[in-house]
Amino acid sequence: MLLTEPQQSAFRPPLPRLSRARVPLTRDVTVVNEFGEQRSMSIPAERDLTVYVDKRELVTLMTLGGHPEWLVLGYLRNQRLIESVHDIESITVDWEVGAAAVKTRRGVHNIEERTAKRVVTTGCGQGSVFGGILDELDRIRLSPTAQLRQSDLYQIVKTIREQDSTYKQAGSVHGCALFRGSDMLLFVEDVGRHNAVDTIAGWMWLQNPADMEGADKTFYTTGRLTSEMVIKAAQMGVPALVSRSGITQMGLEVAERVGVCTIGRATHQRFLCFSHPQRLLRDAEPVRPAYTSSM
Repeated sequence: MLLTEPQQSAFRPPLPRLSRARVPLTRDVTVVNEFGEQRSMSIPAERDLTVYVDKRELVTLMTLGGHPEWLVLGYLRNQRLIESVHDIESITVDWEVGAAAVKTRRGVHNIEERTAKRVVTTGCGQGSVFGGILDELDRIRLSPTAQLRQSDLYQIVKTIREQDSTYKQAGSVHGCALFRGSDMLLFVEDVGRHNAVDTIAGWMWLQNPADMEGADKTFYTTGRLTSEMVIKAAQMGVPALVSRSGITQMGLEVAERVGVCTIGRATHQRFLCFSHPQRLLRDAEPVRPAYTSSM
């Protein structure tokens, strides 16, 4: 059953109708430890979701299934198959058959040609992007004056560390979060970090556009900073990308090219800024560790 979104302004096209499909995010299993003892623990769920656009099969995503409609919407956005959220009439997810049916208002122009070339990325579960995206990097324009305060960066890391999560309960998932300053707007987990960022991208598209300009946002991921992650953050207009992990060579090259400040190895008050350090406003001085010399 489709649920309608709140009534839209007469001056604004309607948002897509979304189902609210829900499934358990974890499953209890019995394991045997090194002493031969049995115990019960939770593991993350993983299920396949095949996306159909106007009855045409597009892709199968492996996902936890926490927010499947946002995931599908964000996937279409980040693949640049849909130019506006208002181009979509509805997204209906049916977990009994593992399918998401997307109905557009006017179809997707040249969908066969645009999806013919696919690049397999380093994303968990082998993420993929359609090849044309890599050729469109120079069209991305980020705010030249956007900055991230170092004090906000420390608070972001602290917030993530204290966040209640599936990872703490069951492990084996990645988390992503969107921040405005030090305030967390949304936290999402999935089996692959590319799914988590797509889910946030989909959620952003459904919000008031005036509130979701990316220039004042920071994106956090628990995964490494690959070219895919940098491209998706840039497409969302977000100029700062933070991770507790590192960065790949291509991730760094893309970040330098499009203007994204990438910060890795971010734990407590430690971090490394790999690109565009001018976006980092140093308004907080970290405590230097005390070293003792041996004689």
